Amino acid sequence: MIVCGDDALVHRLAGELREVYGERVTLVVPAAQPSRSPELPLSGRVRASALFGRMSAAMTRAVGTTAPTAPTAPGDTPPPDLPRVLETLELDEDVLLEAGVGRAAALALVHDDDETNIRAALAARRLNPHLRLVIRLYNRKLGQHLAELLDQAAALSLPGLAGQALDASTTVLSDADTAAPALAATAVAGTSKIVQADGLLLRAVERTPPARGEVADPGLCTLALLSSTTNDPAGAEGSDRSGQEGPRLLPDDRSVAEATGRGTVVLEAISHRAGGGEPGPLAGRGVPLGRLFSRRLRWSLAGLGAAVVALAVASWITTGDDPLHATYLVLLDLFAMGDPAAGADADRQILQLLTGLAGLMLLPLTVAAALEALGTFRTASALRRPPRGLSGHVVLLGLGKIGTRVLMRLRELGIPVVCVEEDPEARGIALVRRLRVPTVMGDVTEEGVLEAAKIHRAHALLALTSVDTTNLEAALYARSAKPDLRVALRIYDDDFATAVYRSLRAAYPDALTRSRSVSTLAAPAFAVAMMGRQILGAVPVERKVLLFAAVDVAGHPQLEGRTVAEAFRPGAWRIVALDATDPGERQPDLANARRDQEGNPTGLVWDLHPGYVLRAQDRVVVAATRRGAAELLGRRPQLRTGG
Repeated sequence: MIVCGDDALVHRLAGELREVYGERVTLVVPAAQPSRSPELPLSGRVRASALFGRMSAAMTRAVGTTAPTAPTAPGDTPPPDLPRVLETLELDEDVLLEAGVGRAAALALVHDDDETNIRAALAARRLNPHLRLVIRLYNRKLGQHLAELLDQAAALSLPGLAGQALDASTTVLSDADTAAPALAATAVAGTSKIVQADGLLLRAVERTPPARGEVADPGLCTLALLSSTTNDPAGAEGSDRSGQEGPRLLPDDRSVAEATGRGTVVLEAISHRAGGGEPGPLAGRGVPLGRLFSRRLRWSLAGLGAAVVALAVASWITTGDDPLHATYLVLLDLFAMGDPAAGADADRQILQLLTGLAGLMLLPLTVAAALEALGTFRTASALRRPPRGLSGHVVLLGLGKIGTRVLMRLRELGIPVVCVEEDPEARGIALVRRLRVPTVMGDVTEEGVLEAAKIHRAHALLALTSVDTTNLEAALYARSAKPDLRVALRIYDDDFATAVYRSLRAAYPDALTRSRSVSTLAAPAFAVAMMGRQILGAVPVERKVLLFAAVDVAGHPQLEGRTVAEAFRPGAWRIVALDATDPGERQPDLANARRDQEGNPTGLVWDLHPGYVLRAQDRVVVAATRRGAAELLGRRPQLRTGG
């Protein structure tokens, strides 16, 4: 198998294929890679310096260092437990041929740049029509069109290619879409909000630990037991290193019953998620009346209107005139259009003077309203500043690929967000302009930036920049400003994440701290796709991942001839649905299956009876852990023709 990339995902994926599936891997990486972790920038924040000093010692002891893998010289054979590494300045056909694309079973293209992946995919399909392609693309629509194009190319080169093999020949995935739900979930943990809706059919809900004497709703089935408990809402660090205190994936019913007071992730509802299109070019450009004029101006206009009404009523009462005519006279006096009340009663003269005075106040208010409206429209497409009095919001650091996807997910959940970004050309800047999301431009490591984002009144901090130490420094300062702040950090290294968690937990035992690695969350889904399985979705559970795949029962002795209850292996895999469609009418891809009015595939059965016996012609939806997927799905179906 060949893995080509230029960032952390390429190494995570190679490790997944070697350690979990036992595959031989060839890595193709750029010749000169920058250091992944720059030095920690200096900070003048006195309040955070003491805590940071204590944490540095703990991290220095806990963080392990991994020596870089030396490139493989031409003709050299690497040890069986190490990947072959090719360094290249450009990924072209010659490099692909040298990597062995002509005889490879699968190729993963996981460069951060979409164009590089597309060029390499087209060249690889031309060099080897049998090759299974797994491509990382951020652009969803482009990914769908590219998969169709490459599948058509494979079908033309191999006319008798079976439908299911053709469907597995090209898979387009996005690490941002896989990781965004887990990152966004940390901002809404403790609620019944949807925390994962990735993939076609799956929606998992995180449930908080029940109160004493209460029993949590298991939903359709319990997918995981979380580390958080009633007595310890912060929970454990959440990785494989957490031991028994960490999350438990796919527990059996007995374990669920015994784990009273523990948070859970349950399969609660099944619905088709249409392709989540990004907001259109005109989205968010309208300006509500509340933001068109300032509050002070609105109150002034309201007071003037009340004074005019009071004068009209007084004129009607004192003169005995018709109410409409009395109001008309007041308006004439207000705009200095009425005749002087010379020779009229004293009441009428007094009212005319008061109305003229109100008219004098109307002129500056009208000018102020015009200037405010003009300024509002001129800045409608500019970045919005955080409003006064904002509280209970989420501060999101970083508007790159991951931050942009997380922002979209938080907006879908209706959670107020304030973004912080240093680069004015970042990918998510256009989105925050369209959605009118409050944004602070500046380096988060500098004094005053987090204060401008109202961090002292925020509900949670999501530090999602690509630099671990920047995320750490922001978390340290945010905690010094608000000790009970909910914090989630994007951290690559598991050892580093564990050290950060333990230190922050010791300093702030009552505050929730979470760390997430995008490459760790995404690598299992990419690996299963390289094994030729149809990936429906990936549900991140703290720092672990549950994979969902469509599997044909035929050829799997762990499933065929067994009941649903017998096929369930706790901690490894579980059958969550059955495709009851007739095999002759079954679509190779569940995304193309027939759907009812609610968008659900008509042939899928979710409430399976435990005694149902699985037959060879059945197709099931399986939830599996990484190790379970390797055991159950590890054998690669070959791209074979139907003849």
